[in-house]
Amino acid sequence: MFRVFALFALLSILSWTPIQAAEPGLQPSPGRRQALIHMVIQDCGSCHGLTLKGGLGPALLPADLADKDVPGLVATIHQGRPGTAMPPFKSLLSEAEAAWIVEQLRQGFPRDQGERP
Repeated sequence: MFRVFALFALLSILSWTPIQAAEPGLQPSPGRRQALIHMVIQDCGSCHGLTLKGGLGPALLPADLADKDVPGLVATIHQGRPGTAMPPFKSLLSEAEAAWIVEQLRQGFPRDQGERP
C-alpha cells in the first residue's frame, strides 16, 4: 500500500513538470533540477527523513554514502530494491537524472526552495 502511495505522490509532483531526460553526463535543466530537488526532499524524504538523516530508509547524507558504490546507488534509485519499500523510479527518471541525484547526495543535497518549477 505504501509503495502505491509513494508512486502516486511522485507521479502527482512530476505531472506538472515534463520529464526532460538528460543525456548521460549532461546536467538536467534548471527547472528539472528544481523538480528533482523537490522530489528527493519531499518524496524520498518520506522514507529517508525530510533532512535525509534516515527513517524507514537509511540516511542519505554525504558521510553515509562516502563508501557506497556510485553505480550501485544509481541502480538502486533507477531500479529499486526488490523485497523492500524502495520502489524503482525508472519510469519517472532517466539514468542520468538518477546519477545527478547521487552526485548531489554525495556533495550534500541542496535545500528545496518549495517552489514548483
